[in-house]
This record gives sequence, C-alpha cells and structure tokens, in this order.
Amino acid sequence: MSEAETPVAPAWGMKPITEGEWTGWSMWSSDPFELHAGPFYSRKEADGGVLCAFRAEPRHMNGGGFMHGGCLMTFADYALFAIAGESLSGGGSVTVSLSGEFLDSVGPGARVEARGEVTRAGGSLVFIRGLITSEGRSLMTFSGVVKKMRRRDGHGA
Repeated sequence: MSEAETPVAPAWGMKPITEGEWTGWSMWSSDPFELHAGPFYSRKEADGGVLCAFRAEPRHMNGGGFMHGGCLMTFADYALFAIAGESLSGGGSVTVSLSGEFLDSVGPGARVEARGEVTRAGGSLVFIRGLITSEGRSLMTFSGVVKKMRRRDGHGA
C-alpha cells in the first residue's frame, strides 16, 4: 500500500478495508445511518489531505434517475468529519451547520469523491469547506461547522 493509499487513522470506530474495491480505505463502522446511506470511505492522501468517496448505486438515485440531493448532503456531512478528523482530536462532535450548492448531477455506477479543508479550528468549533466531484465534474460545494462535544457521565454529549 502506497502512502497515497493510507487509510485515515482509525478513530471513532474507523475500520480499515482490506479487500475489494475499497482496499486501503477506511470507514466508520459505528454509525448505523452512514452505513445504511453509504457506505462512505475515506483515506489520507500523500499531501496530507483527506479523500472521501463512495460508489453511486441505484438506491442513491431520485425518481429522475440522478443522485438524490439528500444523498449528496449526507455524504457532505460525512466528509466534514473525515476532513476535520485531526482538528476534532478523536472526541465526540456534532454538526452545527451544513450548507451546499448543487452544481451537476450524476447517475448510478459513478465514483463520487469529496475533498476539502479546515478553514478554522477553534476551541470548540471547526469550520470546513469542500467540493464533491465525479469523473472531473463538480457536483456540489459545501461548507459546515462542527462542534466538539464534551462527554458527560460517560454517555456522550
């Protein structure tokens, strides 16, 4: 496995993928909704950035045969946390805001990818922006804010 194929460091239930199309990637195994909606994958790139991806399936499509906007928003929400992983210090966190602009559509079979950057990481808030693409086409821009949560009584936020 090359450095460009390094899975994102396991955190919050990240599981390395060791076989199939997504060998060398990681996925969250502890988020039932993302497993249902995706599955979505991520890996650290040679330049230090994080690449997120998934394969568009018929179940991700709307009635017109193109990817449902809700699927792209869910993927963008996943990407917020993967991109901000190091800034979140492996603790619990929640989405405070997420916005997106839809630019193009994609159909079944396409590989959909997201890249982005942390624009500011403060004491409790992390600001992220990114771009979702497929086969060189921009599908959606997104930006969001994630809040780091303190654990109370060992039961999460």
